[in-house]
Amino acid sequence: MPGDQLPNFRPQRDARKSPGDTTVMSRLNAAEPDITLILDLDGVIRDASLSSAVSGAMPGEETRGWVGRPWADTVGEVGGDAVRGMVADARSIGVSAFRQVTQRFPSGLELPIEYTTVRLGGKAGLIAIGKNLQAVAELQSRLIAAQHAREQDYWKLREIETRSRLLFDASNEAVLLVKAENLRIVEANPAAIRALGLAPGWEFLREIAPKEQEPFQAMLFRVRQQGRAPGMMVHIGPGRSPWVVRASLMAAGPGPVFLLQLGPAGGSRPGESPPAEVPVEDIMDRMPEGFVVVDHQGVIREANRAFLDLIQFGSAGSVIGERLGRWLSRPGANLAVLLAHVHRHGAVRMFATTLQGDLGIDTHVEIAAVGSTQTKPPYFGLLIRDATRSTTAREGEAHLRTALTAMTEQIGKSPLLDLVRNTSAAVERHCIEIALQRSEGNRTAAAELLGLSRQSLYAKLNRYGFDVASVPPPDDSE
Repeated sequence: MPGDQLPNFRPQRDARKSPGDTTVMSRLNAAEPDITLILDLDGVIRDASLSSAVSGAMPGEETRGWVGRPWADTVGEVGGDAVRGMVADARSIGVSAFRQVTQRFPSGLELPIEYTTVRLGGKAGLIAIGKNLQAVAELQSRLIAAQHAREQDYWKLREIETRSRLLFDASNEAVLLVKAENLRIVEANPAAIRALGLAPGWEFLREIAPKEQEPFQAMLFRVRQQGRAPGMMVHIGPGRSPWVVRASLMAAGPGPVFLLQLGPAGGSRPGESPPAEVPVEDIMDRMPEGFVVVDHQGVIREANRAFLDLIQFGSAGSVIGERLGRWLSRPGANLAVLLAHVHRHGAVRMFATTLQGDLGIDTHVEIAAVGSTQTKPPYFGLLIRDATRSTTAREGEAHLRTALTAMTEQIGKSPLLDLVRNTSAAVERHCIEIALQRSEGNRTAAAELLGLSRQSLYAKLNRYGFDVASVPPPDDSE
């Protein structure tokens, strides 16, 4: 055989076959690679053949156009480096790892093929064996499409849940979610908390008048069996106020829940308060100091805007039903200590503690609290005042007292004129600090409070060492 002639690796079939030859040949055909390339040591294609499965799927496809061309030129741009790497590995170590490339056929068709390359020995060249991955690629494409559809469905579900939550919180009608197994309240919207005084964790059946508990359970049983039932009137709470309740069953994990919609039995609309001659609620809501009402467990029932600003919250609906201890948790001055003082003394004044806002800002506050008139008050009213400025003012007064004490100790040691001058300077500096605090750093407003011109104030600021570098100098024409 000439040295430049490549061997023919196609098996010669003998006319005489044994009975087992058919089974052996069928196994060989089943294991036959989809594409077989015969290469020289430089990676140039010398021969190419397709399996019967590929030929049947692509009738008329010819591979003669590959013969004489470098293998790297018959694949996509990205696969050229992979082909050169497989050829180099086969020449150096005898076999290459499996790599996937996009094989471009002479007709322009492109298929994903997974190749491995083996050296045949001596100068016989290389053989590249490829497996068609089109079915795998289609399966991967379907999987990606399914994942994309699942992700879209997930976000649609989240959007529906968000809308349901907004409607649940914003509804003027009292709405409760209770577990079907024990009728324990899972969730209550702000309208239900305000109107009924109910909170998550309470057993709703105990809040109903005893003689109405059995008919109420019969209504829920009918809802379970038939999916719906007529509403009924029940009396709820210590005052046994009449309410019309409607129920529906909802599937939820870990168990089903009842959705209870409650409306007052009178002629007023759900959530509508009777008219009052004095708009107390509006006045309390616009108070500059924080005001909040909590029950005996510390759950917030009412809150005004100033309190929402202190805890850095946007809406009262998100706060109602939460525990005040979430923000009032300073050790030794928390909500439990405050309520214990109210129980013991009836009222508390100037209770110093810290409010921890949701945005991470801590505010020093003073709280005045009182309970309702019962021996064991079920509700407490808290007036919360920002004490940050008061603390700063007290520190300034303490600093002034310290300075004056130091002056009195100099009596007999310094002339009276020096003592008067130093005392006057300390008082003047303290007054300037207070004026700047009240005007929030506005020099013009501070000068008006002190009865000084802007030029005089700037001169005193320079004399006492205040930072005026970032403040423009006064206009002499003023």
